[in-house]
Amino acid sequence: MPRQDTGAGGADRTEVRRLLERAVTEGGIPGILVELHDGPECWRATAGAADTATGRGRTPQDRFRVGSITKTFTATVVLQLAAEGRIGLDDQLTDQLPLPEAELAAGATVRMLLDHTSGVPSHTDDPAALERYATHPPGTLLRVAAERPFAFAPGTGWAYSNTNYVLAGLLVERVTGRTLAAEIDRRISRPLGLTGTRLPAADEHGLPAPHARHYTRLFRTDPGAPVLDATELDPAPFWASGDLVSTAADLNRFLAALLTGRLLPPAQQAQLLTTVPTRDWLPGAAYGLGICALTPPGGAGTLWGMGGATFGSWTYAFASADGGRRLTVNTNGDWTDPASGWDDPIGVFTDLLALAFSPEPTDGTLRPGP
Repeated sequence: MPRQDTGAGGADRTEVRRLLERAVTEGGIPGILVELHDGPECWRATAGAADTATGRGRTPQDRFRVGSITKTFTATVVLQLAAEGRIGLDDQLTDQLPLPEAELAAGATVRMLLDHTSGVPSHTDDPAALERYATHPPGTLLRVAAERPFAFAPGTGWAYSNTNYVLAGLLVERVTGRTLAAEIDRRISRPLGLTGTRLPAADEHGLPAPHARHYTRLFRTDPGAPVLDATELDPAPFWASGDLVSTAADLNRFLAALLTGRLLPPAQQAQLLTTVPTRDWLPGAAYGLGICALTPPGGAGTLWGMGGATFGSWTYAFASADGGRRLTVNTNGDWTDPASGWDDPIGVFTDLLALAFSPEPTDGTLRPGP
């Protein structure tokens, strides 16, 4: 089986490697990569195939679609603009984004968009409606969402909605006069040297090299579901909520900068990390402003980051509260075999988080947990 395993020596990572191999041989996903930071130490490993037709293996440098981790980047830009006095988090969205389509979120504040307490329905919950349109600019996404009922009155509940971040992205563009892609690049990617990270244009359906093929069963758990190649994909329906392309190294660097206060002033950093309870989402999770607080099993404590799923790619990027220990994992398939004991890649990721963030050993190196 193709595998790459590079990085600093030190602790025995046999159990982490075993999980990567098991994800491929038993879980049935095509390939998986991991990059783990423990202070100055970095360790990378891969297992399985980037291309099942040729047998080419995954590499630590692979670019991939990060799904909803895009929301953390979008929220960071919004919070930077709030720090500059150009966006009011607790002001009505419709006062700051006077567009007819924004009336969908009447009564909701910007903060409610970012922490998913707006009640705004998600356009991605109605794929049939999306298919009625040949192209998917943000206005179309909002029209699709407007055909669905509100989940609840603004501020009275919690429901994950990709449309919240379409609205947040439009607000960024109206306030700055530049595209969201340009603002992410100017404010985050270039200052941090994230050379593999960008929000693609609406007509960019492929991935930059190097990359793995992205394989999907359309999130079906049936082992007999056909496997489709989603490497060429229309990104427009996900945009500010889930369209970013990145690498494991870039995501880990971004998390370190975000959690150590390099990207936000203290007041906005506190807002970022103020969480609300979630419902029918990740077990043990609370949600801040575009970022998730997660408590996995195994004594790891509270971790900060985000998971992201899109067709053919599933990613977790989480860090300790001080940003010193960070883990990014990506699979280029959106399923596992339920017989493996994992219902989907979340089970793989949970096991890896428990290992990577086990209580700190006395010698300061990372070791597998119990």
